Amino acid sequence: MATLLVKEMDDGLYQALRKRAGRDRRSVSQEVISIIEASLAHGPVPPRKAAEAFLELAGTWADKKKAIALATTLRASRRSRDRLKRSPNDLA
Repeated sequence: MATLLVKEMDDGLYQALRKRAGRDRRSVSQEVISIIEASLAHGPVPPRKAAEAFLELAGTWADKKKAIALATTLRASRRSRDRLKRSPNDLA
């Protein structure tokens, strides 16, 4: 059997993996093998199908305005950081 060594794994990711392994009553190594097997069993996902799944999950934005008009509206609606630099007398 082959051995796989994973270096520089984020501590948070490892803890989540360890928690999941405990929930499934497996060692961390067994859990990693299980996750890899499940992932590979599905085979590659065509890019269009992946994009459609993402849009279904995240939703879409439909608007008749052009992108530049939407961006201008959003920028205008943001609060300015200048308000933090004003003195109390400027607000009157």
